[in-house]
Amino acid sequence: MAFRSGLEERIADLLVELGVKYEYESTKVPYVIQHNYTPDFILPNGVWLEAKGYWDSKDRKKIKSVIQQNPDIDLRMVFQAPFNTISKKSKTTYAQWCDKLGIKWTSFATIPIDWLL
Repeated sequence: MAFRSGLEERIADLLVELGVKYEYESTKVPYVIQHNYTPDFILPNGVWLEAKGYWDSKDRKKIKSVIQQNPDIDLRMVFQAPFNTISKKSKTTYAQWCDKLGIKWTSFATIPIDWLL
C-alpha cells in the first residue's frame, strides 16, 4: 500500500505490529469552510447589487456559493462588460454564466430602473 508520508507509513506499521485492523483513506467527508460575503450595494427594496469589471474564477465560485447557500437573497450582477468571456480558453460569457445559474445580470449602461427603486 502506498502512503502519503513516512509518518503515515510508520503509523500503519505500528498498527500492523499491534494487530490493529484499520482502513486507510477509505472515507470522504464533505465540509464547508465558512467565509463571509460583503455585497457592494444593498438597496431599500431588498436587491443586492454586485459590481464587476473583471470577474475571475474565484469570485464566480464565491457568488455561486452565496446564492446556493442563501436562496432568499436577491443578488444581481452589474457588469462593466457582460459579454467578456470567463477565460481566454472559454466561449462562455459572464452573462451566459449567470443565465445558466439563474442569476439576474445587466450592464452598467443599462441597469433597469425597477432594480433600483
